[in-house]
Amino acid sequence: MTGVVTMEDIRSVAVIGAGTMGSGIAQVAAFHGFSTILVDLDQAMLDRGIQSISKSLDQLVNRGKIDPEEKRVVQDRISVTTSIKTLAGVDLVIEAVAERLDVKAKIFAELETIVSDSCIFASNTSSISITAIGSNLKLPARLAGLHFFNPAPVMKLVEVVAGLATDTQVVDTLVRLATSWGKIAVRAKSSPGFIVNRVARPFYGEGLRMLEEAQLGAEMIDAIMRACGGFKMGPLQLTDLIGQDINYSVTETVFKSYYQDPKFTPSLSQQELLNAGWLGRKSGRGFYDYSAETQPEPEFDHIRFGGHFQIQDVVESDLISSLVDRIRDHRIAIPKLSKGDEGVIRFSLGAELVITNGQTTIERNRGREIPGCVQMDYALDYRAADAVSISVHPELTEEAWVEVYAFFDFLGIRSCRIKDLPGLIVLRTVVMLINEACDALHHGVASAKDIDLAMRYGVNYPLGPFEWANRIGVRRVAECVERLNMFYPTGRYRLSPALRMQAEIDQPFEIE
Repeated sequence: MTGVVTMEDIRSVAVIGAGTMGSGIAQVAAFHGFSTILVDLDQAMLDRGIQSISKSLDQLVNRGKIDPEEKRVVQDRISVTTSIKTLAGVDLVIEAVAERLDVKAKIFAELETIVSDSCIFASNTSSISITAIGSNLKLPARLAGLHFFNPAPVMKLVEVVAGLATDTQVVDTLVRLATSWGKIAVRAKSSPGFIVNRVARPFYGEGLRMLEEAQLGAEMIDAIMRACGGFKMGPLQLTDLIGQDINYSVTETVFKSYYQDPKFTPSLSQQELLNAGWLGRKSGRGFYDYSAETQPEPEFDHIRFGGHFQIQDVVESDLISSLVDRIRDHRIAIPKLSKGDEGVIRFSLGAELVITNGQTTIERNRGREIPGCVQMDYALDYRAADAVSISVHPELTEEAWVEVYAFFDFLGIRSCRIKDLPGLIVLRTVVMLINEACDALHHGVASAKDIDLAMRYGVNYPLGPFEWANRIGVRRVAECVERLNMFYPTGRYRLSPALRMQAEIDQPFEIE
């Protein structure tokens, strides 16, 4: 496409839709020096949008980020209108209206009769095909996705999405523009969910499945994911914050868009919440009851009587090196220490503590004359973790597994014995995030680097999926997914071709 404006040519920006997202995008554009027009058919929405921008800027003033004069300058750059017919001279139009294909397509079709052929079109859609939105445009090459995350002035990530007809110069311009606005801009191919809303599905999906299978409360699953996995929020806590209706709708949309792929099957438990009208924080009740003064604390297992333990020997691997460091920090004697691929801590009464590998504890103990296997969950950093889930072979003596509890208690790590599920809580979730990221890479949705950036800055994960894969070990991750697939032969846990191929060469992913 020739004649489209470059970043240097963009002087004026129009944002269509004065809701939370649209007003936030308008604030970002104006804050970075652009003449900005906020458009909405409803004058009341425009008034609320301007009030929201003013309140947001006030917060920056109160925190000393800007002074009152700078606030005035930013606000003066923003004008409002109820008619898109006044946008003839703008260089970039960003649409941020309801997630309906017909509405978005109609807006851009009308804009084509108003603006110049060099004006760039961008949609803030989170899931609708950019190709479909632009399919009836005379110049579909000028349209791309520019997906901000809420709240737009705060969240760093922007997905720049190319449809089949999108010109590469348009994508380049939007990437440069978003970067100049202080954002982390990642490139994505138009596909259901783009990067974040696709790759994040296992985070919610595995949490919901474990809620159904493990007979654990939401509090425990969320606590383990935070304290052991290093996530800012647990999956069930996060669905309450997002809104159960919104989260379920996105899952359902992705499920339908991928022709009922079992990887994205919606949850019956979440559907029940919708049936009850328990939508999360906004309705006062979801997985948690927000009318209560305090949220219930999960009940961890503790040895309150100062239980005794004695380590027999330790086989240190890279996966448990931080736990060995913590043992040393607490001056616990390790009579014999060796190195190996699979970390093991053996106790005097026969328990063997290992990191889950995707098998059940019963499967992992098969072939041993005396059951001794105790599996612990994978931790982002055992030196910092203050909680862990464990599974114990049902025939292990009480004295033996109490010794493991006493060990964790002494280290200051809360432990919870859960149902013998493959992968436990954190590892199961993390390997499925990695597997889905690998599928997105395999299908050319985005690069490994951009997928990692998207998941770190779009949903605040402590590591990107490929960074996690490299840390755990690509072959270990693939083996864990294959074991999950054997235990649940539904297709949900099938191994991504990209992960399979990388595991074959047993090399880390390139993410630099």
